[in-house]
Amino acid sequence: MLDKAYRGQCAAVKVHCTNEAERRNRGLTLFALALGSFCIGTSEFASMGILQLFSASLGIDIPAATNAIAAYAFGVVIGAPLVTLAAARLNRRTLLLCLMGLFILGNVLSAVATDLGMFALARFVSGMPQGAYFGAGAVVASYIVGPGHAGKAFALVMTGLTVATIIGSPLATFLGQTMGWRNTYFTVAGVAVLAFLALWAWVPRTEALHGGPVVQELASLRKPAVWATMLVAALGVASIFAVYTFIGPFVTDIAALDQAWIPLALALFGLGMTAGNLIGGRLADGYPARGLVMGFGSALIVLVVLAAGGGHVWILMPALFGVGTTMMVAIPTIQVRLTGFAPEAPTLMGAMNLAALNIANAIGAWAGSVTIAAGYGLLSAVWAGFGLTLLGLLVFALTLPKAPQFAPA
Repeated sequence: MLDKAYRGQCAAVKVHCTNEAERRNRGLTLFALALGSFCIGTSEFASMGILQLFSASLGIDIPAATNAIAAYAFGVVIGAPLVTLAAARLNRRTLLLCLMGLFILGNVLSAVATDLGMFALARFVSGMPQGAYFGAGAVVASYIVGPGHAGKAFALVMTGLTVATIIGSPLATFLGQTMGWRNTYFTVAGVAVLAFLALWAWVPRTEALHGGPVVQELASLRKPAVWATMLVAALGVASIFAVYTFIGPFVTDIAALDQAWIPLALALFGLGMTAGNLIGGRLADGYPARGLVMGFGSALIVLVVLAAGGGHVWILMPALFGVGTTMMVAIPTIQVRLTGFAPEAPTLMGAMNLAALNIANAIGAWAGSVTIAAGYGLLSAVWAGFGLTLLGLLVFALTLPKAPQFAPA
């Protein structure tokens, strides 16, 4: 369903596997890559599910605790382009192992943090590998599967993130509630060790996975359309995180439910994101902008419903599913457009897409915390997300479809 979203990124890989033994193990290679993406997604989204737990433990209020979530997002934003470019010539297998090692370190540091400063630094370190991991993963998936199917193969790898929102984050949140929030990060680090071993065992050892020059990738950053698309993504998608970051308080403080409902709410949101991904992938394959307009536009309606009636469980739960669905409809179109604007630099565009989405993470969490700290109530975070998504849609409507330089290749 998401073949087109990753086709350009994967088509740039010109060398493909001819070793029969390696090709027979391609399912295990893709599983290893997906397990790594599952760990990364679980670590990112579980932090929002245990927000109340680590804020109480570290002696800080919820608006201040969102700084740790923003720190992870900034780690992705800074790490995605910098690590991708700095490691451009490194063998992709070696790079994946180094990135997973850094991710493990960040989560162990998160588990032992004693104050907000140390915890925020640990989350920053945890976020740095994310963008480069998916860029390197696209190269390995394309190499092992071969031309014609690489986009679908890497889409399978990316489902690790989706599974993390449905299963990983709710389970990690439940673990934090029952055994302490620090064990959430210790567990993520433990599963990441398994991912490291799987990558070590099943990603081929070959010179064909060596990197290349960075000049071509850097040239793409001179294109205004790339930065405009990132701006649209950063603003428009921010409402996901303005809502997801505060799901725990919405459930316990607004809807007056037991904390046992929080994993269910997270799972519903994840199911919505999965459904939206499938719908958005189909729209991205056939239309240049419809997925983004439909996704952002319908999200605005659901956000109003959530902000107005989120105190009722029969509105809160369907609305959380709806926010996840509608916002994710837009994301495959963003990936396709970025790759279309700079087909000569698909790996960097994949990293920049993740960077834009994590700018959205930081902006959404920050905007929600500002309105809450100002005394407007927890559901004011939803209105903050509404304003950001509306602004993203307006930027898209006023610029991208009209100017010839903003037409994807």
